[in-house]
Amino acid sequence: MQLITTSSADLPDILHIQRAAFGGDVEAGLVRDLLNDPTAQPLLSLLARDDDRAVGHVLFTAARLDAAPRDVSMAILAPLAVVPQAQGQGIGGRLIAHGFRRLTESGVELVFVLGDPGYYRRHGFEPALAHGLLPPFPVSPTDAWMVHALSPDVLGNVHGTVMCADAMNRPEYWRE
Repeated sequence: MQLITTSSADLPDILHIQRAAFGGDVEAGLVRDLLNDPTAQPLLSLLARDDDRAVGHVLFTAARLDAAPRDVSMAILAPLAVVPQAQGQGIGGRLIAHGFRRLTESGVELVFVLGDPGYYRRHGFEPALAHGLLPPFPVSPTDAWMVHALSPDVLGNVHGTVMCADAMNRPEYWRE
């Protein structure tokens, strides 16, 4: 398994993975829009390849916290996708872990996700609302809004509403 940083040449593979994993164009369209959105920068886009076949993709985009007492470097993980025939093999977890390493190296302190708590808790995420970190839009169930600290002593020291990239700033993207 090879994990690589994507380039514009990888866009067809990325969109194929998103469509296959989610069974439609919504997530693929969001990824395309985020990759072209200057407010999502800096972003980290990683592709998993098994031999020459693209099997997984994860996108991390910049986020910020309103009313934070200090600057906090943050990212939102969205979306994570693995083609159906490769699911259950740990590819998503490897993409997340590799992304965490790369984000830590670049100084990112917090990573947020809206997703299945059973899955994301296995990768170190915990409920964000318990730390006073609110999503851009109301979410249900509330425990699907999660945070992972890449830097010690951040959780509990900052509070507020997470502000996302413009392309993601639509209520329909905040439903689990």
